[in-house]
Amino acid sequence: MTEPVEISGADVAPEQQAVRYELAILSFQLLDGPKAAEGVVPWVEGHGQLLGCWQTENGPLGRLVVLRGFENQQELDEERLRARHSREPFGGAPLTGLSLQSFAPFPFVPPVRPGKYGSVYEIRDYRLRPGGLPATIDGWRKALPARHRIDPLTVVMYALDGPDRIIQIWPFASLDERLAIRGDLYARGMWPPPGAPEEIIGADSIIALPTEFSPLA
Repeated sequence: MTEPVEISGADVAPEQQAVRYELAILSFQLLDGPKAAEGVVPWVEGHGQLLGCWQTENGPLGRLVVLRGFENQQELDEERLRARHSREPFGGAPLTGLSLQSFAPFPFVPPVRPGKYGSVYEIRDYRLRPGGLPATIDGWRKALPARHRIDPLTVVMYALDGPDRIIQIWPFASLDERLAIRGDLYARGMWPPPGAPEEIIGADSIIALPTEFSPLA
C-alpha cells in the first residue's frame, strides 16, 4: 500500500493550493463500460494528470468517474475549451452523457498522490447552504488530521462553479471496512467535523471500483 500524504491542518504551499481538479462523469449504456473506458486514456494523455478512474457500483450505474489534476486554473480552462470544441470528447461514440466539473482543493489538503490505497472508493457529494463553505473548511481543518491518520483521505475539494458543494473521495479495502471505520469514528466523537454538518442541505454517495488503468487503486 502507498503511504498517504500528511495532512496537518496547516495551509499547504501556494503552488499546491493553485492546483485545480476536473471531475468528469461519463455516462453510457450498462453493457458499454469497457468501450467507454477505452476512450479515457487517449483523451487525457498529455493533458493534465490522470489521477483516478472508477466505474460506479452503487448509486447511479452506467458511469465512469474520471479525476484529473492541473497545475493551475489556466491549464484547466484550456482543457475545458478543448473538450467543448471536440466532437468526440473522451472517445465520444459509446457515451450517452458527459458532465465536466471544476474544483479547488481545501487550502490545507496536499495534491492527490497516486498509488494503491484500496479496492473500493467512496465519492461523497455534499451540497451546502449558500455561504456555507468557510465554516465547512474550518470544521474540516480541525477534524480531518486526526481522521486522516486512521482513515486516509484521497481529496476533499470545493466546486468552482454552480451551487456551493464539496466532493470528498475515500479509499477502503472493502465495504465492511468502510462501515467499521465510520462507525468507530462516530462512536469516538472524531467525526463529523465541528460546525460542518449544519451547512449541508443535501448529500449523495457513490461506491465505485477502480478501472485497470486507474492511477488511484
